[in-house]
Amino acid sequence: MSDFETVTPTEVPEGAQLIDIREPDEFNQWHAKGATNLPLSELQSRYGEFDLDRDVYLICLSGGRSAKAAQWLEMNGIDTINVGSGTIGWRDAGLPIVGTEG
Repeated sequence: MSDFETVTPTEVPEGAQLIDIREPDEFNQWHAKGATNLPLSELQSRYGEFDLDRDVYLICLSGGRSAKAAQWLEMNGIDTINVGSGTIGWRDAGLPIVGTEG
């Protein structure tokens, strides 16, 4: 099993490359401000879109799916950082979100 770093939402630097791996319908409902959507279901075919010169932060709703994505990416040689408590933790930390939680 590959290791990847896990951080809290408040440890994500402003302007970070933040990839929300939830499906588009979930993402469009509400997400962390500044996040880009790349669904877990498309990860294997689209991970080449990441800017590998910058840290890759992964986020989902609560941290589970992003951890799976981080593990897969790490096994494929891409260093990633998981936002452990996800979008829920982002909201609970008072960080900006776009949309409203459904």
